[in-house]
Amino acid sequence: MMKSYKRGFTLIELLVVIAIIGILASIVLASLDSARKKGRDARRIADIKQIQLALELYYDANNAFPTALSTATLVTPGYISVVPTDPSAGPYSYVPYSTSPSGPTCVSYHLGASLETSGHTAFSTDSDATTTPSGYAVCTGGPASDFSGSDTAKCDAANTAGNGCYDVRP
Repeated sequence: MMKSYKRGFTLIELLVVIAIIGILASIVLASLDSARKKGRDARRIADIKQIQLALELYYDANNAFPTALSTATLVTPGYISVVPTDPSAGPYSYVPYSTSPSGPTCVSYHLGASLETSGHTAFSTDSDATTTPSGYAVCTGGPASDFSGSDTAKCDAANTAGNGCYDVRP
């Protein structure tokens, strides 16, 4: 008499395969998270460069920098199509400076964004400043404090967390 064998998988074999697939999926998701962080950081750096260009165009037309990054000052005149915002934290840190205490004419600025990736290569080209430059004061109508104050808490938090703040000046 001949025995017939049923072909198929046992419950143990199926559980082992499911466990292996689960482990592989978690590894892929972890690597995707770091890729997302790097992507957001790349966008932040590109946004800062776009804003810098718009600020320079504004300065060429007005002989001063704006007191705030707004649609009225940058978008309406056509210096930039839209004022970019941080992918996860809202507006970028911006502080305009004048040469006289609380003067109305802004002749310089400090612009920054906190990055999620520590040790980013962009840190080798940023300004790494945390205070008002010598001989300058925050413009009238600008934020209430210099770049290290509460108005730029995103950069302060990034520096405290060890990630760092990518910041530029003209």
